[in-house]
Amino acid sequence: MSRLIWDNTGERMYETGVQNCALFPRDTTTGGYPKGVAWNGITTITESPSGAEATPLYADNIKYLNLISAEEFGASIEAYTYPDEFTECDGSAEIGTGVFVGQQSRKAFGLAYKTLIGNDVEATDHGYKLHLIYNALAAPSEKAYATVNDSPEAITFSWEITTTPVPVTNFKPTASITIDSTKVDKDKLKNLEDILFGADGEEGTAKVARLPLPDEVVEIFAED
Repeated sequence: MSRLIWDNTGERMYETGVQNCALFPRDTTTGGYPKGVAWNGITTITESPSGAEATPLYADNIKYLNLISAEEFGASIEAYTYPDEFTECDGSAEIGTGVFVGQQSRKAFGLAYKTLIGNDVEATDHGYKLHLIYNALAAPSEKAYATVNDSPEAITFSWEITTTPVPVTNFKPTASITIDSTKVDKDKLKNLEDILFGADGEEGTAKVARLPLPDEVVEIFAED
């Protein structure tokens, strides 16, 4: 067995950035995510998994085993703006053109976004990770409107996100999937991205952006 070597050229990896975020409001009838829209102005998405905590059990004067609690996926989103389609997800309903009433039922949604993978040779051109989030709900958020002064700043909106896992055949239910562009088949990745972000084509052949459920994602990347 050869000796371990650290910091080889091209192996000094890091992750950074967030881009190409798309919002997918959930269809309350089918449970799917049939139409996505671009979400401009995203500054930060912080993934915050929780749970998976150990509860020790003791017997015969020794530690007998650990029981692990269920793991949950949460996140926070910060942005300078949000698409009109997010208003229902943020607890508002449009009662007339440009007129919104608050404190309404919040609509579940999905997200897709990319984070960059870099190394010491290619920098952030090395690749990216594609993140898919399912069955998310946004909690009410604080909005601070301040006077314009000699150091103006744009308002930053923020939301805390909770999720409920969705089924995945042969796996435990999940609310998140991550695809590493440096490891998957490029053609299969393009197929998925054409589904997620839409694709141009002649009339009747263009693809509308939608969020495929986990089983469809698994099928796309299945071994030939």
